[in-house]
Amino acid sequence: MREFVSIHVGEQYPGVGVLLVSRPPTNALTRQTYRELVAAAGELADRTDIATVILFGGHEIFSVGDDIPELRTLNRGEAEAADLLRRDAINAIAEIPKPTVAAITGYALGAGLSLALAADWRVSGDNVKLGATEILAGLVPGGGGGQLLARVTGPARAKELAFSGRFVGARESLALGLVDELVAPDNVFDAAAAWASRFTDTPPTALAGAKALIDGQLDAGEQAERYGQIFTADDGG
Repeated sequence: MREFVSIHVGEQYPGVGVLLVSRPPTNALTRQTYRELVAAAGELADRTDIATVILFGGHEIFSVGDDIPELRTLNRGEAEAADLLRRDAINAIAEIPKPTVAAITGYALGAGLSLALAADWRVSGDNVKLGATEILAGLVPGGGGGQLLARVTGPARAKELAFSGRFVGARESLALGLVDELVAPDNVFDAAAAWASRFTDTPPTALAGAKALIDGQLDAGEQAERYGQIFTADDGG
């Protein structure tokens, strides 16, 4: 049984699974939370009743990032292991073979921002604050977060954000590509669900193949094999 990460499917949005991170009051991410995210991502990949996924932290706050007090208790070896676990969790979210959308409310900071950037699309309220804030605690964007940030904003802007640790408002976040859609704060979840619902009737093999291709996960041979699988799936009805 997972304590901080759960999966929900409701009647209002059939085929849309909600990956909920709930660790009040700020959804700070611990090693346990990362382990639960890895397990939940694996479950989402396997579930045939879920076609698309919303990554959600609740209506108040997405995530402030790593639980800094927990990190301060770790020795060097434990800290290195924690960073690898963070990377595993972020990669697991990014590699869910289904369309994913982060519904961002309140704050998405540090590793919380990295988690949101692992989604395929990001919807936020027009009052959110985002930031690569690790440097404010004397840390760096770990777990591959720096690379995700650079992929979205470009290296120069990623460095400025990481060097300063400053909070970025909603409008600037949209301009930088940190989010893809701004809505009223009360409409964040419904807007994310509307995006996710667009793809629930699309053949899942094709969706998985398109995502893997665009994310650069397939070499030429694997692309051809995946293409053939799509035809096989169609032939099978």
